[in-house]
Amino acid sequence: MGELYDLLKVRLEAQQGVSQALVVRGPEFVGSRLLIVPGQAPHGSTGDPELDKLVIPDAERAIWNGAAFTRKYSPGEGTSVREFEVFIEGFPPPPTLIIVGAGHIAIPLTVFAKTLNYRVVVVDARAAFATRERFPMADEIIVEWPDEVLERIGLNPSTSIAVLTHDPKFDEPTLKVVLSHEVGYVGAIGSRKTGEERSERLRKQGITDEQLARLHGPIGLDIGAKVPEEIALAIMGEIVATRYGKDRNGVFRAS
Repeated sequence: MGELYDLLKVRLEAQQGVSQALVVRGPEFVGSRLLIVPGQAPHGSTGDPELDKLVIPDAERAIWNGAAFTRKYSPGEGTSVREFEVFIEGFPPPPTLIIVGAGHIAIPLTVFAKTLNYRVVVVDARAAFATRERFPMADEIIVEWPDEVLERIGLNPSTSIAVLTHDPKFDEPTLKVVLSHEVGYVGAIGSRKTGEERSERLRKQGITDEQLARLHGPIGLDIGAKVPEEIALAIMGEIVATRYGKDRNGVFRAS
């Protein structure tokens, strides 16, 4: 049991995401603990393999929405059914915004995101645009092809991606990578017609309609934005709305 506490402490201190499930009531195994770490096999156990199977999906979701709740589970069949109450608590990593394309909209978007305590990563293959002078508040600036960067970055439901390149040679390879992962938000700049044409090209490259349905495009809430600061506000508003389950595209929801 001490190993589980140590692992939980390490994950919490590193803000890397973890959830725990504790049996609080039942015919046996009270006090048994299960830890879920993204990308790893479960650590510990509730004491009952059937109960583990019921609890793990809820604990996995709790990692990303930070939920804390007690739920009843009834593993078994017929007269062998037993009832347990399990307390589940999730600890999500800090939200991250990856901005693909270091153009003029990306500058105020970085400011808004940092104000809301997002970790901000700016990615652009154009060294003249992706500079510390233009993005003093960014946590990280990466001068590489975005799709290559995103292939190796850990994408998860705490990650939002705003594709602002407005250039098929950048945004389509990027979207192919992003849409193959479960992320909290993905949006791409461009008109509705541009988005429809882009989606058709992505379909021909193997992207499914289900994956495309998660893409917000045109990016941002419809607030009549005109200037970069207003567009950035609309984008950040949509990211926050999606994070709290108010999205329009049915992507990952917090509840």
